[in-house]
Amino acid sequence: MITIDGTSFRLDTDCTTYLISQTKYGHLEHIYYGNLLGKEDGVDVLAQKRSIMVGSSVLYNSEDDIYSLDAMCLEWSDNGRGDYRHSPTEFKMPDGSFVTDFIYESHEVLAGTVAMETMPAAYGGDQTLLIVLKDKAYPIFIDLYYTVFEQTNVISRRAVVRNEGNVPITIRRIMSISMDLPDECFQMYTLDGGWIKEASLHKRPVSYGVTVNSSTTGASSNRHNPAFLLAEADANEDYGSVYAFNMIYSGNHYSIVEKSERDYVRVCMGINPHLFEWILSPEEKFETPECVMSYSSHGFNGTSHNMHDFINEHIVRGDYKKKERPILINNWEAHFFDFNEGKLLRLAKDAKKLGIELFVLDDGWFGDRNHDKAGLGDYRVNPKKLPDGMKAFADKIRDIGLDFGLWFEPEMVNEDSELYRSHPEYAIKLPNRHSVLGRNQLVLDLCKKEVRDYIVEQVSSILDEAKVSYVKWDMNRHIAETFSEALKNQGEFYHRYILGLYEVLNRIFEPRPHILLESCSSGGNRFDLGMLCYSPQIWVSDDTDPIERLKIQTGLSYFYPQSTMGAHVSQAPHQQTLRETSLATRFHVACFGCLGYELDIKYLSPEQKKDIAEQVAFYKQYRKIFQYGRFYRIKSYKSNKVIWETVSEDKETALTGFFQTLATAAESSDKLKVIGLKKGMFTLRTRPQKLYIQRFGGLIKHVAPVELNPDGVIMRAVNRHYSLRDCVETYTCSSEALAAGIPLCEQFIGTGYHESVRMLGDFGSNMYIIEAEDTFL
Repeated sequence: MITIDGTSFRLDTDCTTYLISQTKYGHLEHIYYGNLLGKEDGVDVLAQKRSIMVGSSVLYNSEDDIYSLDAMCLEWSDNGRGDYRHSPTEFKMPDGSFVTDFIYESHEVLAGTVAMETMPAAYGGDQTLLIVLKDKAYPIFIDLYYTVFEQTNVISRRAVVRNEGNVPITIRRIMSISMDLPDECFQMYTLDGGWIKEASLHKRPVSYGVTVNSSTTGASSNRHNPAFLLAEADANEDYGSVYAFNMIYSGNHYSIVEKSERDYVRVCMGINPHLFEWILSPEEKFETPECVMSYSSHGFNGTSHNMHDFINEHIVRGDYKKKERPILINNWEAHFFDFNEGKLLRLAKDAKKLGIELFVLDDGWFGDRNHDKAGLGDYRVNPKKLPDGMKAFADKIRDIGLDFGLWFEPEMVNEDSELYRSHPEYAIKLPNRHSVLGRNQLVLDLCKKEVRDYIVEQVSSILDEAKVSYVKWDMNRHIAETFSEALKNQGEFYHRYILGLYEVLNRIFEPRPHILLESCSSGGNRFDLGMLCYSPQIWVSDDTDPIERLKIQTGLSYFYPQSTMGAHVSQAPHQQTLRETSLATRFHVACFGCLGYELDIKYLSPEQKKDIAEQVAFYKQYRKIFQYGRFYRIKSYKSNKVIWETVSEDKETALTGFFQTLATAAESSDKLKVIGLKKGMFTLRTRPQKLYIQRFGGLIKHVAPVELNPDGVIMRAVNRHYSLRDCVETYTCSSEALAAGIPLCEQFIGTGYHESVRMLGDFGSNMYIIEAEDTFL
């Protein structure tokens, strides 16, 4: 709800209030953002009190010795008016200066959400507040949009710059959001990393000066995700003030958190000003990306729940909104580029027997793509691999009983390709410099209309011919050479590229809403809200090692729901780490996302195939809860434990993953806490899992009736066809007891094994199913 009271503006969600006001000189002052206020609470009580001049102040008005912009909590700020903090704008004005002074001009309350013209945005908002600011000296306007999403406790913000003068201005920086908060001993949490180590959560204190979270790679980046948190110092998963911020944009982003000497903390977020310059001619306007923010006093889980609900309700759209995702088999780690139709069909048949629903043909099906040095850009089927063409192959997959999906990398080109030989001008490069390559490829220039048309035509024709139901859209390198012959002003390049990408995605997938698009960029290099407006799920990381995925998926979970995360079970030792992990742990981690398999089934033992069939059946039974349940990160008091939980919408079923990283000698007792359930009685049980004989190594000879070589023919044969069952626990108790924590059976500590000992060891795990008694079978 948006309420206007004189010169103040109040935005309420179900649980939060955002309050701003005009000052007597027309500037916007930030008053409050936090828990829902009483209806009568207003600006006079909650505003910062200014009763005496602050030393070293530059006064906005020489006759007013307490009005200094530098000593105020502002909602928007300018250069050259005495505020020395980071400004959300940097405009070169008609007089050649960089001085601006934007003050209140008008406001309007609009129903619902106001769509953007150039970029994707959230939809389904309740109300939008439009505040128009005007520069005091020139007819330059900034329209500030605030949209309230009441039930998800999210407020979005963006800005539109309008030039209604008769000379151009140059935009060198324009943020989507700027606001000042009184410091609460804030800690800043960011998701940082790189290829195969994306989204690691890092914490740092907000100290005096500026902390920057940004990307300069041309994408939202695996180095620094655009999302971040500000939390009071003692906040934890379930308690404390936490502010969450994110951005609906897939290009170079830029956020700063600046603590002033007055202990005010400024937050700015928007397009990265790195190499950015936009000439705004008379009668033109410039839209900034939409940013979203949320607050909760219930800790990190509280803001996560808000953001998860917001994404599922107001970002993801089309046929796959709130729809359960299929279980897929992707052939990449099974084959790389070395496959033919026979290999693919065998993999598909094996997958179907295990209950898998979708077959995805990854890289290598087109042109001369037998390695990563050739073929990108040539989307004609390789006749040596698929002699009857893509349609015939797709029909064979569907005849097996699987849906069919296909991998593309449409934004890239190899120099060794028909496309590059015919149209070298399609690639991003400078005429007087040698090109720099990433993964042996160049980036296509999406600033050019003819390039966008080529991609749309090539991809669309294959999708329609083969009746594809799923697309994995990859982008495997960063942009380096920011130059396009289509642009007179190269300062527009990065943003124009992203606008071109959004146009291509719109043109291909809007007419084909039945296709499930999974975005990928060497894994999670473009995991952002902008891509989620087109792709309901994103490939989290090229790292399929579940222990690494615990860190990666935990980091992403602070902002993104499980329904957006592509998560696969692969073969071990893992290609990225050489770590050996159990099939159970690989599955348990992948459960908390959109499940897939990425391995060659023909090399699995009969016992492993039975295991996967049981996994698939279990996931199907609880798929909706895994993908759309309320997700909790459960605090563990042991550094070698990670505990995830997801709870059904009716709060009658919970699924808890209990993960151990490195085992310790004589591991002490464990306790399982389950929260978020309705009041009542529940039954907790362990999902049965297999213990493979080979896990016991040389210990097996001590329990066998005859001495056997643990690596001999007999034991290898036994391991292929026989396994033990790990400890299964079953308890009935109240939701209160579950929230307090249930002590679990001891795990193996070197003194023996029997059916009541949990065999975790290094990288072990258990999955627990908790159901209300009347639903337990």
